[in-house]
Amino acid sequence: MKSLLQTLISRSLGDTSKLLAALGIFFLAWGTISPISTLSWWLRDGNGLAEQRPSLPDGTTTTEGGAQCYLVFLAGVGNVADVDLDPGEEAFLNQMAAAVPGCVVVRGVFPYSAVSDNVGSQPLFRWLWQLSERPGQEDSLARLVIKIRNLWRLALSADNRYGQAYNRGAAATILERMAATEAVSLESEEPIQLVLAGTSGGAQVALGAAPYLKEWLSVEVTVLSFGGVFDGEEGFDSIEQVYHFHGQGDRIDNLGLILFPSRWGWTVGSPYNRALRAGKYEAIASGPHAHDGDRGYFGQDPVEGSVSKGTTYLDLTLEQVQALPLWPTSTTDGAP
Repeated sequence: MKSLLQTLISRSLGDTSKLLAALGIFFLAWGTISPISTLSWWLRDGNGLAEQRPSLPDGTTTTEGGAQCYLVFLAGVGNVADVDLDPGEEAFLNQMAAAVPGCVVVRGVFPYSAVSDNVGSQPLFRWLWQLSERPGQEDSLARLVIKIRNLWRLALSADNRYGQAYNRGAAATILERMAATEAVSLESEEPIQLVLAGTSGGAQVALGAAPYLKEWLSVEVTVLSFGGVFDGEEGFDSIEQVYHFHGQGDRIDNLGLILFPSRWGWTVGSPYNRALRAGKYEAIASGPHAHDGDRGYFGQDPVEGSVSKGTTYLDLTLEQVQALPLWPTSTTDGAP
């Protein structure tokens, strides 16, 4: 009996190892071909961005006046469309719009495509997207595969071979969404305050897009990272400030410190470490937040043990974000 049991265990472990190895090979192969769509877009339509900013429709630009502050939101890897925001994320943007009326809130940027194509608009992933959107499928295998697909796009943004094409496309989308929300002054005498708020992988795309937005516009770029995972190369030489919010229950944001050598302490000359020494990078302990979900940075569950009864995880985030010294004519109580 003992010999039979050992044989069964040995076989099951062998099968599991084979399965894990096959999955590993599959995802590595997937990563190898993931740049193809970005490169084909670049060769077909995008290479003009290497020489000039994207052209914008009539009526979306202005030479006089124009908004002086934009808050652009870039969602995390769990999102599958430019309109696929969690209720807490929507509430965050709505309350920021009310609290800081001098800053235009911009939605509709899907950071996991160089041209902001939703996952559902791509034939290869459409069936997975449809499956993941069914009730009760939030933690399904289909949703997991889509998250992995988005993670490869994060890797493209951080890759020095493909990042220039990918990040230019993301920057063009951000500029187009800004102009569609409120006319942008292309030659503003005073620099526009541009706040790119990214959660999870959205922080990497925000940093990647920053140099091109600064090249195309008169802007001062600030990045808000909510549990962001990012490398230490892209964007740090072009931003005014990065505020990185990290929660006690968030174990994901630490991946950036592990995966990217440019964020290791001994790479003293990396843009990240230079920004750190110059005070342009500030890590803020936000409280008991998890990476996402009901207890994430935009979670709407009450915080256990909070001094103020009924305070939610989102409330903690809003309080700290509104207190940052960058908003025009704003106060933490929302009064202009």
